[in-house]
Amino acid sequence: MNRVRLIIFNAALGPLDYKVPEGMAVEFGSVVVAPLGPRQIIGVVWDPERLPADEVPEAKLRPILEILPVPPLRPELRRLIEWTADYYCAPLASVARMVLSSGGAMRGPSTMTEYRLTGGMPERMTPQREIAMELLEGEQATIRELAEIAGVSDGVLRGLVGQGVLEPVQVDIDRPYPRADAGHATVDLSAEQKKVSDILVAAVKAGTFAPYLLDGVTGSGKTETYFEPMAAALENDRQVLVLLPEIALTEAFLRRFEQRFGAPPIVWHSSLKSTERRRAWRAIASGEAQVVVGARSALFLPYANLGLIVVDEAHETSFKQDDGVRYNARDVAVMRARFEKIPVVLASATPALESLQMAESGIYEKLDLPSRFGGATLPSIATIDLTEQKPERGRWLAPELVEALTDRLEKGEQSLLFLNRRGYAPLTLCRNCGFRFQCPNCSAWLVEHRFSQRLSCHHCGHETHPPDTCPECGEPDCLVACGPGVERIADEVSEILPGARVAVVTSDTLNSPEKAAEFVAQAEAKEIDVIVGTQLVTKGFHFPELTLVGVVDADLGLEGGDLRAAERTYQQVAQVAGRAGRGSKPGEVLIQTRHTDAPVIAALAAGDRDAFYEAETEARRSAGAPPFGRWAAIIVSSEDENEAKEAARAIGGSQPRVEDVMILGPAPAPMALLRGRYRYRLLINARRSAQVQDVIRKWLGGLQFPRGVRIAVDIDPYSFV
Repeated sequence: MNRVRLIIFNAALGPLDYKVPEGMAVEFGSVVVAPLGPRQIIGVVWDPERLPADEVPEAKLRPILEILPVPPLRPELRRLIEWTADYYCAPLASVARMVLSSGGAMRGPSTMTEYRLTGGMPERMTPQREIAMELLEGEQATIRELAEIAGVSDGVLRGLVGQGVLEPVQVDIDRPYPRADAGHATVDLSAEQKKVSDILVAAVKAGTFAPYLLDGVTGSGKTETYFEPMAAALENDRQVLVLLPEIALTEAFLRRFEQRFGAPPIVWHSSLKSTERRRAWRAIASGEAQVVVGARSALFLPYANLGLIVVDEAHETSFKQDDGVRYNARDVAVMRARFEKIPVVLASATPALESLQMAESGIYEKLDLPSRFGGATLPSIATIDLTEQKPERGRWLAPELVEALTDRLEKGEQSLLFLNRRGYAPLTLCRNCGFRFQCPNCSAWLVEHRFSQRLSCHHCGHETHPPDTCPECGEPDCLVACGPGVERIADEVSEILPGARVAVVTSDTLNSPEKAAEFVAQAEAKEIDVIVGTQLVTKGFHFPELTLVGVVDADLGLEGGDLRAAERTYQQVAQVAGRAGRGSKPGEVLIQTRHTDAPVIAALAAGDRDAFYEAETEARRSAGAPPFGRWAAIIVSSEDENEAKEAARAIGGSQPRVEDVMILGPAPAPMALLRGRYRYRLLINARRSAQVQDVIRKWLGGLQFPRGVRIAVDIDPYSFV
């Protein structure tokens, strides 16, 4: 090739043509450096027939500067990038950028300098140095990364380097990973597990596209079942990708994996250090990496020889990205498997309605694990009607639930209380003048976090310390916490059961795999009596001594009018209920609610999942909602409220008239101010047959907007705020 077409990482410019210097051998998928004005940019060589662009005369082409020392992106991955960009109405460059997500990996093998404590002491101890030395015990990373861990400036640490308190260490970035052994340990599977695993092993060996929905009750041993096809892939020298919805689940999975295969898998998530990210990326691209366990972004890594994809807890909404490229990793995983011609397993105890419908229509093959492993039984489930059994004044736990907690503590068994609300209280107000603490950047109340003494916005991260007096009227000692969060429930448990050892489990307290591992170790060692947690505790954890689950407010998820509210509530409560009675002792689940007759609550109490899904399916069918119809959203935002409103009106005023497509709005978004930007929404409801993406592209393509206006398209939205 003497000329090539590049995707460059500037979505505003589109594809550009370049000249290939004599003697330089490029191929489709090569990652190159090219000039753009006075700068140098990274680009990917693309198939020109798949990427239309204006033809530029040969004489005007500028030459590529160099080919970076990484394997070219394979055709299967390039097709996935194209499909994702097309389906989610995203720029091709934005999707391709997710593949090249480690800038350091683009260069050849090298070493780098990291730093660690020597055990020495500085000549002069300052408060910042003292804090840094305490927090950096056992850590080794770059100066910048250590500064982030310690919460101090780079200069503080460079001073410690100068005094010999921190020492430099040369690190071989691309050192090989320990090898996993498919035959390291064998697992005794039940007859049900063996039947399912045999099907999956055969699919891996066949090496063809095959989507499976692994539908197994909580505690049925889904993980051990899909370990067997993973072993088959390893025996055939194929790579495996396992997607998990939460970083906190990673540590428990890593331990089980290492017990089975003798070495840990490679981990990929946003909290990795730059050196770890580079090392993992290059191992994946070279084919050295055998098994990768990661969050949704691991889906776009450049696997050299992928043989199996597993999406665990496939119903989880955290697989949907809500900014940037707004893709659903569950659905893109199926498409990646299709392009790679390999099996994909969607594993869940409470599958998404869309996945069940795909199985019903024969597109996915459904595999069932209907009973718990090892003779454990499913827990008994009962509801507590809060309109009849009212908690004591100022408390949130009904007498029946308190009695059950007391009983478990006396027996030496563990309990879990679930409330999907972080912090101490969702709202703080002044009892004198009624002032409420609101986020200055968002249409949201500040949440009180009493453990850390702060008022926090869970949308933009804004924080402030609770004042001693009301900012509005100046009255002292008048601020009141309204409603419960998990911290408040934990305080109530400590008051009711003074001897109980209580652990609060949220994304605030388990914000790293290490902290998750520490929590699991404490729970398994029976150093915790009562766990109080958010949705983080609804999945992945296995504590044999946990026999009671209390759902503090089952109605919370039904508020807000979300399309999937009932389904999400069912999934969350069913998942958290599944933490009870996973060992030899029977489990009990108590659900506090004010709406015992709500279909989702009644289905949970009766243990009748099929009845709930059937009713929900019919409701969606009659509403033309997914999976029987299509939803899409257009979100208009600007820091200037009038600018956002005018742009939304311009879009609404030019809306197309298309058969089978209904457009609602524009209207202020429920979260009308988010991170300092005013927001308006348009919702599109269409039949399955309608080409929604084409309608949106044609509609928005002819419009011009001020520089401060952002237009985001969300195909198959999960969030309606």
